[in-house]
Amino acid sequence: MKLLVINAGSSSLKYQLYDMTDESVLAKGLVERIGMDSSILTHKPTGKEEVTEVSEILEHTTAIRKVLEKLTDKEHGVLESVEEIQAVGHRVVHGGEAFKGSALVTSEVKAEIRRLFDLAPLHNPPAILGINAAEKNMPGVPQVVAFDTAFHQTMEEKVYLYPIPKVLYKKHRVRRYGAHGTSHQYVSKVAADYLNRPIEDLKIITCHIGNGASMTAVQGGVSTDTSMGLTPLEGLMMGTRSGDLDPAVVTFVMNKEELSLSEANSMLNKHSGLLAISGSSSDMRDITDGMAEGDPNSTLAFEMYEYRLRKYIGSYAAAMNGVDVIVFTAGVGENSAIVREKVCENLTYLGVEIDPELNKVRSGDPRRISTPNSKVEVLVIPTNEELMIARDTYRIVQENQ
Repeated sequence: MKLLVINAGSSSLKYQLYDMTDESVLAKGLVERIGMDSSILTHKPTGKEEVTEVSEILEHTTAIRKVLEKLTDKEHGVLESVEEIQAVGHRVVHGGEAFKGSALVTSEVKAEIRRLFDLAPLHNPPAILGINAAEKNMPGVPQVVAFDTAFHQTMEEKVYLYPIPKVLYKKHRVRRYGAHGTSHQYVSKVAADYLNRPIEDLKIITCHIGNGASMTAVQGGVSTDTSMGLTPLEGLMMGTRSGDLDPAVVTFVMNKEELSLSEANSMLNKHSGLLAISGSSSDMRDITDGMAEGDPNSTLAFEMYEYRLRKYIGSYAAAMNGVDVIVFTAGVGENSAIVREKVCENLTYLGVEIDPELNKVRSGDPRRISTPNSKVEVLVIPTNEELMIARDTYRIVQENQ
């Protein structure tokens, strides 16, 4: 089966085409600046040269049509015709309580995704645009949605409820949902396979740290706690998001600065985190460069970031009464040796010991960076959310044939 995985943003669309006989990627690409007359489509067929096209792409239906044209192009394509695509998988950030796993797209499923717009206003609306656009371009082809929140639906009530009036949960479903679930699920499974140990026997802390960042306690193969909450704002310090803070800070600052709800939300999501403390960048590469050059603001931003990461690891070790494996993944987790080094050198009380030389190695494969004497396995595992979506899509379509 050949299937297309789509990750639709408000002005962008990422895609990967899989052949599920061997889970190989036939092509992948990105459409940027949707809604403009200078949109950019970058298409990379496996084994062929990357091609870029600039054209007017005003909405997602046209974006997917352009992608399909590239996939079937005589020179740069990998398919004879669009009919070879037998299924489409979509990433959707928020599935609320309705979805405990991926689901076949129906009118009811789409209605539920729309109902959750309030909980993911930046992510769920573009996902619907992507689903509708795929349906228009490939009528009759099964569509499957995979939710970032689904993996965390195994959390217990004592974990996901907030200590606020329970009527807010009953009326508005205010609770912890988490995010990056597809990534946390993928790397925890890969970790168990890499170590050749049953995942049911492992206590794993997965650190998905990129521009957005979250951490999950995975015990016995299921999510028991995660750092993001009702929205992706809670938890770790991130590129432009504040992460945890005293809730009274919000109302205090709104009053002092006369901010609207929208302005306060923008401050916390787009103008906080590494960007706010460094004063210059939300990119960890820039932060570590600035720190090496002696910039005090970059140094402070890094130290705050590392400290909060370490605190969460400690809290999840306590929550699970121990930890067997710590996994670093996503942009910062996979590529920043200094972040991994500084976090781990302050986890010696857990018996963590990393090999400095192994930690410096850059590789696209799962690898161990802990020493043989370390009581906790420390792994770096490249995440692959698209492959998880492809696997779920394949399974669900097969089940519904």
